[in-house]
Amino acid sequence: MQTPTDEQAHAAEVFQSGQHLVLQAGAGTGKTSTLGLLAAGTSRRGRYLAFNKDIARDAAARFPRTVVCKTAHATAFAALGHRYTRRLGSPRQPAWKTGQALGITRPVRIGNHQISPRLLSHTVLRTVTHYCHSADRVLARHHVPSPRGLNTAAEQNQLAETVLPFAAKAWLDLHNPDQGAVRFEHDHYLKMWALTEPRIEADFLLLDEAQDTNPVLEEVFTAQRGHAQLVMVGDSAQAIYGWRGARDVMTGFDATPLTLTQSFRFGPVIAEEANRWLTLADAPIRLTGTPALPADVGTLDHPDAVLCRTNIGAMAEVMRLLAADHRVALTRGGQQLAQLALAARDLKDGRATSHPELVLFPTWGELQDYATHDPAGRDLQPFVDLIDTHGPDAILTAVDQLTDEAHADVTVSTAHTAKGREWPTVRIGNDFPPPKDTDQRDAQGRAIPEPVSDTDARVAYVAVTRARHHLDLGGLTWITTHPTT
Repeated sequence: MQTPTDEQAHAAEVFQSGQHLVLQAGAGTGKTSTLGLLAAGTSRRGRYLAFNKDIARDAAARFPRTVVCKTAHATAFAALGHRYTRRLGSPRQPAWKTGQALGITRPVRIGNHQISPRLLSHTVLRTVTHYCHSADRVLARHHVPSPRGLNTAAEQNQLAETVLPFAAKAWLDLHNPDQGAVRFEHDHYLKMWALTEPRIEADFLLLDEAQDTNPVLEEVFTAQRGHAQLVMVGDSAQAIYGWRGARDVMTGFDATPLTLTQSFRFGPVIAEEANRWLTLADAPIRLTGTPALPADVGTLDHPDAVLCRTNIGAMAEVMRLLAADHRVALTRGGQQLAQLALAARDLKDGRATSHPELVLFPTWGELQDYATHDPAGRDLQPFVDLIDTHGPDAILTAVDQLTDEAHADVTVSTAHTAKGREWPTVRIGNDFPPPKDTDQRDAQGRAIPEPVSDTDARVAYVAVTRARHHLDLGGLTWITTHPTT
């Protein structure tokens, strides 16, 4: 490791004193190197809980042997999950088949909607997933997701009453280590392990990417406070997975707060752009760039990566780039888009679709109306526009034309998928809309826009900090004239 910065040296000093720590580490600030520095300065036994297998493998090569580097799932597997090896990796099957085995054989009438066995089966399995991500000990009504189009509280309550008995049956099925109807997933044994209130044998615990921790893991981690020194590390401003159950457990964690703000990824001009969004997100840190690194913010003709807000925005970007004869890679999401395109084709051809997002819409026209007029369907508008402009078949053809990143001219990604990644040059996609105008006017009579939301600011921060040398603000250029900046 290079000579530690003052912040890194201070973190090592505080760690040596035995205090619990929460370490806010901005984009590119040498987070893993800092944790390695902490671990190397003690002979005590440690555990490093990584966000994914690749990070754990990388850390294991850099940490001393006194620290065991594993994902939370690997830790749970060693303790309990290995008992379910026979069921892990079983063949995938349609949700309706699983539902049939659980006794879901008839449609249910809820309000004006008929909920098919297929949709009911999907909802039961998603309920179990939500429960597994939670810190709750028992399945409850708030774990049941509501399909699009089921809007009233009475309808949602009726759905929950229908779903919960089947969800309980599914959870019981999963406890059989030898066989069962429900496909056994890694999140299932993680939840089972958490329910045993495990004690992790270590003198200190390092939790990486803490801002994206599910409540189930947060509970296990904080329960070790009585016998182990706890260190949370992450970046609260990159907490962008709330929609799938994760929450920023760093804010409010009872520990000594420290920061890492010197970014080794980019120079001052990109750090300045990052700080604009950190301010809007009310984040606890601001970044300093490395002066020796070349960095620029301005228009790019041929970026290495284009980062979009949504999968639909990414697909629109893919279509544009393919039409210009570029070799294009799409980081994940291609299969999801293909499934949406197939669902759209069914609806346009007058057939019902089984896609869980669109299953309650009997026709394409009803989906168009929902996306255009219902506030709950606003996020589907870009998808509807994409289908209406290009047609489902063109999108399916585009997915087939994608190439792998190693041979692509340009990589298209969502900001969410780009987390943890970096490219020399990055352009921001066009699907980052500016805040809507309010009814208020400024002194020149211009409409005053709404403030930038925390969520939007965090996603933008992640996107702009993926660039090492050159950033094209693209679809975020509106920020330069927004009155809050």
